[in-house]
Amino acid sequence: MTTERPPASGSEFNRRNLIKLSGLGLAAVPGLAACGRGFGGGGDDESGDGVTLNMVWWGDAKRAEKTQAALDIFTEANPDITIKVEYQDSGPYQDKLATRFAANDAPDLMAMRMDSLREYADRGALLDLNEYGDDIDLSGLSENAANLAEVDGSVFGVPAGLNAVGFVIRKDFAEQYGVAVPDGNTWSWDDLAAFAQAISDASGQEVYGTGYDVQTLQNLVVWVRQQGEDLFTEDGKLGVSAATMQAWFELADGMRQSGAYPPAGFFEEIGGSPDQSYIAQGKLASQIIPTNNFLGYNEACGGNLVLLRIPGEAQAVRRGQSVDCPHLWSVAAASKHPKEAVKLLDFLTNDPEASLATGTTRGVPASTAVAEEIKDSLEPDDLVATEYLMGLQGEDLPRSYTYPPGGSAIADFLDVIAVEVEFGRQSAADGAAQFISEATAAIEG
Repeated sequence: MTTERPPASGSEFNRRNLIKLSGLGLAAVPGLAACGRGFGGGGDDESGDGVTLNMVWWGDAKRAEKTQAALDIFTEANPDITIKVEYQDSGPYQDKLATRFAANDAPDLMAMRMDSLREYADRGALLDLNEYGDDIDLSGLSENAANLAEVDGSVFGVPAGLNAVGFVIRKDFAEQYGVAVPDGNTWSWDDLAAFAQAISDASGQEVYGTGYDVQTLQNLVVWVRQQGEDLFTEDGKLGVSAATMQAWFELADGMRQSGAYPPAGFFEEIGGSPDQSYIAQGKLASQIIPTNNFLGYNEACGGNLVLLRIPGEAQAVRRGQSVDCPHLWSVAAASKHPKEAVKLLDFLTNDPEASLATGTTRGVPASTAVAEEIKDSLEPDDLVATEYLMGLQGEDLPRSYTYPPGGSAIADFLDVIAVEVEFGRQSAADGAAQFISEATAAIEG
């Protein structure tokens, strides 16, 4: 499951993005020699006997600086390889990547969304890394991590970093209003509701107890697994029942009705960065975040956050959480320089210096050996997130299955249905039935 899912194609940050992910706004970075032409096309920039690789991804200026620091290490050791970097805001990324492929101008190395991997792989657009086993070492990946990009026995990418979702609670609000922070290893969804209600009541609803995003697929995936189902099955089908979807809508709606969760229409347009989030603004006491964003959120909240697991893990039919990734690194099957592109991918995956340079902006290093080697050099908040992920990797967790073709559209109509249920224009039962109908049609096409 993808914990850093970009917004739907062409969308802007709005009320549905408020709790999803830290900001990914595009910003130019002075001094980035390989910043290209704004994701306008790779071209053929070969000069002399060297090789030019085109590498594209979504992200912000901070991520760009850290990525470039790693690439500088690579190009210093490989002076015959030039890397042309183009990065893009998350909203238009998917459309622009599709345009590149349609124009037979695929980048060599690219950030690949988990919800799009299978669609590209099924069209033969991505390189099967199994054919380059002598050029890239994937032995350091856990089974869960290695399976993330596997389709029918082929491997079409490597996690750019490992990630999960976690619940963050503002401990300063808990102390201010005399509410105990729950035990993150054992708490239930009822415990969350009780905590949230206590905060809302004690603050006179100046602070709402919780405000996690119902529309984010990653959050839904965990809930669905906890009910003993899968949103998507191994054979590419929809695995969630209408009853489970109804319960998901009713979970937030029940807390909304009691005042533990903000009322309908509370979430307005807001930037996506941690300091613009409602929890940083002091309007929420808890929410779900991708763990690779813990440092940014904790800084924005004055160091007052505590990171907990998702509620319900101890009581569920089975575990809901899993180890996932913000995005994959994939190589285009049409790359003119596949060996060099795979060499760069191997460097990003297995070189500790590369991971130290990039930090945890894309999550914990996919290689457990690299993660262990660099963890003592991380900033304290990054270490918290890293140890959280390493702990999860040692547990018996469910596998994340690749989204089936058509699965990338599901988040878009989930947005619409969830808003209708939120405002009471549609019942939770009717919303669930509509979701099952539309999701099934999208997948089975």
